[in-house]
Amino acid sequence: MADKTDWLEIGRGRAPLVVAFPHTGSEIPDDLADGFVSLWQARRDADWWVDRLYDFVAAMDVTTVRTRLSRSVIDVNRDPSGRSLYPGQATTELCPTTDFDGTALYRSGLAPDADEIARRRRLFFEPYHAALEAEIERLRARHGRVVLFDAHSIRSRIPRLFEGELPQFNIGSNGGRSCARDLSDAVARVCASSAYSFVVDGRFKGGWTTRHYGAPDNGVHAIQLELACRGYMDEPEVPSPQNWPAPYDPARAGALRGVLKRVIAACLAFAGQG
Repeated sequence: MADKTDWLEIGRGRAPLVVAFPHTGSEIPDDLADGFVSLWQARRDADWWVDRLYDFVAAMDVTTVRTRLSRSVIDVNRDPSGRSLYPGQATTELCPTTDFDGTALYRSGLAPDADEIARRRRLFFEPYHAALEAEIERLRARHGRVVLFDAHSIRSRIPRLFEGELPQFNIGSNGGRSCARDLSDAVARVCASSAYSFVVDGRFKGGWTTRHYGAPDNGVHAIQLELACRGYMDEPEVPSPQNWPAPYDPARAGALRGVLKRVIAACLAFAGQG
């Protein structure tokens, strides 16, 4: 069963798994558009095509929660208090004022102030997480054990955020605190059996969603998977309005989707053991 507002999409399944898409949106409300230096830039850091990569989960009776809003409006995977998830490392804020490369997103004097940030939290952040929490609790009442899978992607090379080329699969479990080791090991085994590179709790250990909801002792196991974009699209060396986002490449994505299907199956098998 699907539920949709003008910016929030929920697809309800009965299996003990929720897949969240916090960054696949690119929509920017009309009343905010003029504040950005460039609407292309404000959309550039989206997790492009990730919801399409995982569109097979509906047939597996898996629940999905997705915001259609750009992360530049508000990042629903950041700590709402504004505290950094990665102290001492470059990152972006709850309402980002720069993009991943450190370039200003807003025109001079138009970056959101404290009141505007609070307004966006109320309008967008809180409803997204109310929906996510409701779906987790609905399934936990039915199954006892639930997996929350936070689905992401990012450009393979962003020198401001990490050195060199990112592994294809970046599994995050907040250092083993957001889910049972059996779950992260199961996902890692699938990735290790593929032709792709992977890492567990490397540069991306899990965002606020993973850290906030992951409560293994209470039956909620949260895990994040950050994909390098090169696995399903042709990444340009320097993104520009002429070449980014690159089109989704079904031929390239096919092999990656095969691994992702096994990853999701592993999550379901783990949840079914509860």
